[in-house]
Amino acid sequence: MKSENSKSRPVIGVLIIDDHLVVRTALRALLEKQPGMVVVGEASNKNEAVALASREQPEIVVLDLCLKEENGLDLIPELLAAAEESKIIILTGVTDPEEHQKAIRQGAMGVVSKEVSADLLIKAIERVHAGELWLNRHMTATLVKELRRERASVPSAPEEDATTQLTCREREIIGLIGEGLKNKQIAGRLCISEATVRHHLTSILRKLEVSDRLELLIFAYRHNLVTMEREHSTARMVN
Repeated sequence: MKSENSKSRPVIGVLIIDDHLVVRTALRALLEKQPGMVVVGEASNKNEAVALASREQPEIVVLDLCLKEENGLDLIPELLAAAEESKIIILTGVTDPEEHQKAIRQGAMGVVSKEVSADLLIKAIERVHAGELWLNRHMTATLVKELRRERASVPSAPEEDATTQLTCREREIIGLIGEGLKNKQIAGRLCISEATVRHHLTSILRKLEVSDRLELLIFAYRHNLVTMEREHSTARMVN
């Protein structure tokens, strides 16, 4: 959805995916009170969600991980295939950090606990729409710890030395990945082919000794190659 309101502020179209009607109703009421936000659809299962994503092309998808008999994690790739420019935020009561990490690896741009305030959810939507990754402090620390554990068993040069191997173009691509852009979008922004983007990305992963975009993002945040907006320290995780 690409329309604008009377003040020329971009409208953020949001698709809500949750199997509980009361949750969808509450979210719709909350979001449609926000200037510049509009709910473009609601879905309770995979088929409805993919069809709506394809038709409405929402800027933001708010997705619950638990959809009755279906797993929200499995839905992420299908949603991104149906709406390439959509950014997915997981809104969940699931507290397992491994599930959160899987969601980010699948392509989600943020994870928000159902325990946070309404204002924090709105802020997360705005920041993710702006291209930032949204993780709470606990999850960020967990991800960094896991990546360090994975890397500990692999001899490598100091991370600081690894960054010096990056070319200016590779640093530029890392920055665009940090904005949430996919290969096709990066290619368009830089006026290069998708094949060239893939070539650069392969080189980046090799030089930094990371295996995927999530590890690349965590590495980049640690070394100030991109910036991350974390949830406020008062945000609570469900225990």
